[in-house]
Amino acid sequence: MAAPARVLITDAATDLVTRLVARHGPVMFHQSGGCCDGSAPMCYPDGDFIIGEHDVLLGVLHLDNGGAGIDVPVWISGPQFAAWKHTQVIIDVVPGRGAGFSLEAPEGLRFLTRGRAFTAAENTELETIPVITGSLPR
Repeated sequence: MAAPARVLITDAATDLVTRLVARHGPVMFHQSGGCCDGSAPMCYPDGDFIIGEHDVLLGVLHLDNGGAGIDVPVWISGPQFAAWKHTQVIIDVVPGRGAGFSLEAPEGLRFLTRGRAFTAAENTELETIPVITGSLPR
């Protein structure tokens, strides 16, 4: 059995990411534990946000874009990962004002994080997989 993905994305959020990639090129997400805009998953042009040495790569979303796949890395701050490591992060989108620095801000939509608690068996399996941090070469 394969380990569960630490991060997933809804169809609605996939549609928005696909539009953002068409407009801005490759993108990435970063989920911090900050207040205000920092509590939402932020979408940036890939490489525009500097990953910190304690940030953790939750995963890379492999999105189908009419056969020309899009890979979207999703990072989370180290302290936030410590609090959420038992939770599958699900990136979704809802109507509303996007975060000021996030690419979806002018779209009338905003990304948000939903979650699902991993089962005990999933947690045991995930503990065997080393995490990738910003301090490791990519």
